[in-house]
Amino acid sequence: MSGKSAEPEPEVPPPVPEIGVLYLDSVRGLVGEFRGTWAGRWLLRPAKGGVEWEVEPGDVRALNAEQRLRAEVGKANARSRGEVL
Repeated sequence: MSGKSAEPEPEVPPPVPEIGVLYLDSVRGLVGEFRGTWAGRWLLRPAKGGVEWEVEPGDVRALNAEQRLRAEVGKANARSRGEVL
């Protein structure tokens, strides 16, 4: 026996993405644009504009190609209607 206890390794937080990257909030089922961090949590904003919300970094997932396309088209449509700058 080596005498070492099997301690769990500390959880490594995911790297902070660039502002504007789209993610799926797996808890709420919403797609949001990364806007920054606050007290260890990530701030996401709806892709079409709106109020930011906080999410644990472990609760976000990368978008697949279809989800990304839907979000980008929705954002472009909202911008063309003057809803998003």
